[in-house]
Amino acid sequence: MLARSFLSMQRKSFARAFSTANKNYDITVIGGGPGGYVAAIKAAQLGFKTAIVEKRGTLGGTCLNVGCIPSKALLNSSHKYEDAVQHFAEYGVYADNVRFDLDQMMKQKESAVKGLTQGIEFLMKKNKVDYYKGWGKFADANTISIDLNEGKTESISSKNTIIATGSEPSPLPGGGLKIDEKRVISSTGALSLNEVPKKLVLIGGGVIGLEMGSVYSRLGSEVIVVEFMDRIMPTFDKEISRTFTNILKKRGFKFMFGTKVLGGDVREDGVTLNMESVNGDKLDPLDADYVLIATGRRPFTEGLGLENIGVTPDRLGMIEVNDHFATVTPNVYAIGDVIRGPMLAHKAEEEGVCVVENLKGLVGHVNYDAIPGVVYTHPEIATVGKTEEELKGEGVKYAVGKFPFSANSRARTNSEPDGLVKVLTEKSTDKLLGVHIIGSNAGELIAEAVVGMEYGASSEDIARTCHAHPTLSEAVKEAMMAAHDKPIHM
Repeated sequence: MLARSFLSMQRKSFARAFSTANKNYDITVIGGGPGGYVAAIKAAQLGFKTAIVEKRGTLGGTCLNVGCIPSKALLNSSHKYEDAVQHFAEYGVYADNVRFDLDQMMKQKESAVKGLTQGIEFLMKKNKVDYYKGWGKFADANTISIDLNEGKTESISSKNTIIATGSEPSPLPGGGLKIDEKRVISSTGALSLNEVPKKLVLIGGGVIGLEMGSVYSRLGSEVIVVEFMDRIMPTFDKEISRTFTNILKKRGFKFMFGTKVLGGDVREDGVTLNMESVNGDKLDPLDADYVLIATGRRPFTEGLGLENIGVTPDRLGMIEVNDHFATVTPNVYAIGDVIRGPMLAHKAEEEGVCVVENLKGLVGHVNYDAIPGVVYTHPEIATVGKTEEELKGEGVKYAVGKFPFSANSRARTNSEPDGLVKVLTEKSTDKLLGVHIIGSNAGELIAEAVVGMEYGASSEDIARTCHAHPTLSEAVKEAMMAAHDKPIHM
């Protein structure tokens, strides 16, 4: 009896010791978005004892839960509906009384999100990453305090910590119009509307606004883009931006460039915006059922206890890091949207892997000149490297090669002739400097250009590579030929 009692005490003592030991980690990742969960998986694969802390309750971050993934689900659903209504007949396919069910579209979206978030949680278990559901913050450089979602608090120790807390929607500058997710919505609210707006105003002509605007335009909304700059997507190649604007106009989008929103009157049934031109001229008020504020995103760095470790974000909320993603505090690193560079999921993933590989003594690498960006409208836009405007500004002598999809046999066969491939090369060496595509499946086609740029290819290298016929990728080959010499089919 005494022996059994003593053995029981030993087991309890061992369990407590094992539990305490379990809370000492080699690497802890704060934030479960694409950068964070990828870093955690890679760390575990390389033999580090790893933990991940995520406040949302599901992994995947903004991208998977209320960003990239759900928006693509709605873009896909709405495109299928638009195709059925507007284009099936020209293919010889006839369907009567085509209609959409917004509720079912939302359910399909949620099903996709749920499956993927559960998949990531499975990967945590598979790779033996400890997953804490709660708000993580620094007590000191090696101690993370976690306010668990069930109302408890727990502390863990970590030799190294990676901050990967992502970003949040930026408010409208000046505070004249606040997001309430009822009539004035962010991208999160736009993903969950229970009706299709009669009139939707997008404040901001960037990626998020144009994607969500495309969803509701296809479903019947009048979409008006209010943009402070003189064009949409001002960081993209100007020719691509101009081409895309013309395509969107044909599809019913309206644009107000050089326009500043001062504020608005928000009612239960809609919003009236007050605006002026960039020159200060007062403009007529603009009524809308819903207003989507899509003026960008800002780093999410508040409430992390950064003041306890001597890390001070800049005025934009960004954390300063060196070339190895290290902050000013030893053993604390930051990746993704909280640091410099484009706020892209795949950029954060590459940085997460890089940090962990460097900690293992390997040579992590991120080539910022070869990070693609994609707009998932229809047609899609994909870009990598320098724009023509950037090369002019830097005084680089360059060559340009272009090829329109209207001259591509697969695009014509698919009745998708809009857009072009544009290639920029260094004039003296033919080295690829930038590739910009607007057209069907541009997001897939850009991968070839990214690989080429990563390995220092010339346009001739890709032009002399055999491409299957008939494919959209032949347009990339022809544009490469145009940059190096002359295309065949134009």
